Amino acid sequence: MAKRKYISSKNNQKLQEIGRTILQFMNKQSSKIYNYKQIADGIDFKNPRQRELVVQALHKLLADQRIEEVSKGKYIINLRIEGTLTGIIDFNQSGNAYVNVEELDDDVFIHSKNVKDALQGDTVVIVTYQYKGKKMEGSVVEVTHRKRTDFVGTFEYIPHKEFGFVVSDKKNFNTDIFVRKDKFNGAKHGDKVVVKMIGWRPGDKNPEGEITQVLGAPGEHETEIHSILAEYGLPYEFPEEVELEADAIDREIRDEEVAKRWDMRNILTLTIDPKDAKDFDDALSIRKLENGNWEIGVHIADVSHYVRPGTRLDDEAYSRATSIYLVDRVVPMLPEVLSNGVCSLRPNEDKYTFSAVFEMDDQAEIRKEWFGRTVTHSDRRFTYEEAQERIETGQGELAEEILTFDRLAKILRAKRIRDGAITFDRSEVRFNLDENNEPVGVYFKISKDSNHLIEEFMLLANRKVSEFVSLNRKGTPTNNTFIYRIHDDPNPTKLEALRDFVSTFGYKMDLANTKKVTESMNTLLQKVKGKPEENMIETLAMRSMSKAVYSTNPIGHYGLGFEYYSHFTSPIRRYPDLIAHRLLQHYLDGGKSPNRNDVEEKAKHCSAMERLAADAERDSIKFMQVKFMEKHLGETFEGVISGVAEFGFWVQIPENGAEGLIKLRDLTDDSYSFDASTHAVRGSRHGKQFQLGDKVKIKVMKANLIAKQLDFKIVD
Repeated sequence: MAKRKYISSKNNQKLQEIGRTILQFMNKQSSKIYNYKQIADGIDFKNPRQRELVVQALHKLLADQRIEEVSKGKYIINLRIEGTLTGIIDFNQSGNAYVNVEELDDDVFIHSKNVKDALQGDTVVIVTYQYKGKKMEGSVVEVTHRKRTDFVGTFEYIPHKEFGFVVSDKKNFNTDIFVRKDKFNGAKHGDKVVVKMIGWRPGDKNPEGEITQVLGAPGEHETEIHSILAEYGLPYEFPEEVELEADAIDREIRDEEVAKRWDMRNILTLTIDPKDAKDFDDALSIRKLENGNWEIGVHIADVSHYVRPGTRLDDEAYSRATSIYLVDRVVPMLPEVLSNGVCSLRPNEDKYTFSAVFEMDDQAEIRKEWFGRTVTHSDRRFTYEEAQERIETGQGELAEEILTFDRLAKILRAKRIRDGAITFDRSEVRFNLDENNEPVGVYFKISKDSNHLIEEFMLLANRKVSEFVSLNRKGTPTNNTFIYRIHDDPNPTKLEALRDFVSTFGYKMDLANTKKVTESMNTLLQKVKGKPEENMIETLAMRSMSKAVYSTNPIGHYGLGFEYYSHFTSPIRRYPDLIAHRLLQHYLDGGKSPNRNDVEEKAKHCSAMERLAADAERDSIKFMQVKFMEKHLGETFEGVISGVAEFGFWVQIPENGAEGLIKLRDLTDDSYSFDASTHAVRGSRHGKQFQLGDKVKIKVMKANLIAKQLDFKIVD
């Protein structure tokens, strides 16, 4: 009987390392067949002993089904092995990446040499390795779905050659796109362009593309704003046939249509909006009833009357799914004739509306509710500032009515917080622009009582519409298909990390149960008000929360503390609200529950478009902040460390919200390394550290409009 060969654990570990190297080499061309000599040469194993180890490692990979033997002595990567995982790839600025796999708690690290032909956001299949007690690593085997094929960048023509490259503005875009001369399509060296990726052949270093649009000169205002929209695939013009369809809409208020609705034109109605608003989605009406209660109407533009399923107008609205609010303009979901005209609840005009009407007592308890289509007439348009003045002084036109709204809203708000709502109330950066859209000043939008007034009545309408569809009179679920705005419970690990971090500032959090978490969060947010660490702790608290999305599954809204919640109050600028209007009317007409899958598909699309719009809005703010700070190059400011990473940390200037990067390589007084557990970088020799929330003095060194990035330098 032959003696059995035993492989020592040390040798086994060695073979695993060689196997990992072999897979990385074979992954570069995963469709290619190799013999063992090609593999040995490819990983630079030349002598006989090394080649013997390659053979042993290949046998182990075969046994583990990581490779296949297609014929004797010839091998190929096994793309169907059980050990593969699928996820979304996310690149960092260094060219390395992480793959988010649903079934894993931690992302899988992918070194830049193992990303193959994957690009930011692609769905990829990976093989994983775990060796020497290190964290899991992986290699991309194949890209199964491209997130996108159109990209924005700067065109670089190679002199005296028949080709050029498009270099992306995004730091996490890991390759340049090769463009042949016949695909330039009028682009000149230095132009900002849109390029379409048309292929990426195995073995080629770069994908090949075709320039489809020349946006203009980098750094120019219009070029950069259009670049932001193009980067996210967002349109800035409506197709002609959509505009024509919108122009043809009947704008008259017809008697036969009024007869089908509750005519509320004789009831005092007003709007409260930002001073620069043009699309008025919502209005409030108020009247005192004979029994002493208040009738409060929440009236919403009846977009569903004008935008009908199956029309080009509806298809375009669904495709956009949301209006996009950039710093200097709005890219509307609906053509202007609708968004700012026929649907907008402008003062002194009769309008078709969809309403939630509540009978309330003086304690804001709801005694009756009604939902349906109405006709209303806005008697007065207020800005938030005008309404706030009446709340603070008790003087002015309709002051008594606004004070009543305010009193009832404050009762609703207090009850909502008692019931578990979290009160994130972050200020938002805004810019004063001159006639050329140049930023001449920065200010912060801060919510006051007049903002909270509108917010509370909109939240009430959204919640009550959702409950009306979802619960019968006994309070048991109807299981009717509806589109909900859901917000899942926060990740416990992130909450624990937040608790541990804020404890270093002397704040305590109790995570024993949901009620304690919300109480602790509200207490924390209240205590940090006005403190240097306010913005940083609010940011970390926000990051500990889940993302709110649209869904047909009513799991509730954690942040608001509502069991059922939907978006109903902004159909001019949000397509989910239009879906909610249609479904509500369907049920009011006695209709049966429609197919859930159809609505779920729409919900997912709307969630995805909302994320894109938020990213575009954030980029436009960054661009304008960099543009504003261009005028302050060389100046020094007091700042607060707002983010920390392996390569550096960010500092935010509180007075204008601008954020700049301090690169670790520019800190020459020591060798600094990143400590994720304390959100800090620390010097190895002197122990000096820079931690999230620390105050520092900085000098503005560079303002890069194209990358939308500021570089700062620490000033002692």
